[in-house]
Amino acid sequence: MKPALILIDIETAFHDLSLWGARNNPDAEDQAGLLLRHWRACNAPVVHIRHVSANPDSPLAPGKGGTDFMEQVTPLPGEVIFEKSANSAFIGTSLEQHLRGLGIGHVVTCGLTTPHCVSTTSRMAANLGFDTTLAHDACAAFTSCAQTDWNPDLPAMSAEDIHNSAIAHIHGEFLTARKTADIIADLT
Repeated sequence: MKPALILIDIETAFHDLSLWGARNNPDAEDQAGLLLRHWRACNAPVVHIRHVSANPDSPLAPGKGGTDFMEQVTPLPGEVIFEKSANSAFIGTSLEQHLRGLGIGHVVTCGLTTPHCVSTTSRMAANLGFDTTLAHDACAAFTSCAQTDWNPDLPAMSAEDIHNSAIAHIHGEFLTARKTADIIADLT
């Protein structure tokens, strides 16, 4: 069985850098789109995750216009979509049951943002027993991901630092972080 591709929160609200701050990896969505096209061509399982915030002030709240999928990863009719309001796509959804029902033992994850929903979903996938691969170049972080206001002595972190730190914490322990091109080469 081919691994399932889980595309996490690649939503239009993340285009607005005035909300999120500077970001790393401006090609993340394009890399995720490459993965998606390849998965479709291989008839491998695809799952889209949409974050719908319970906070009415969030740009990801219903009716705010930010929960649309970005163009590169727009689901096709019949592709599975799970909506969540927690960081993990496994909380409050039937994602685990869906994957197990397909006989999936391996998942490939990517999306926004690296230290939040991508990391949390990927960690939980591993904790649930799924062999997990993270397409690190199909993910991105924003400077708003590092909340350092609790300690004024901490230096500011760049979006690249935040992204790399998040991956360093989970690679080897929960998953294997790999480049999109290498993941695609292995699927064929």
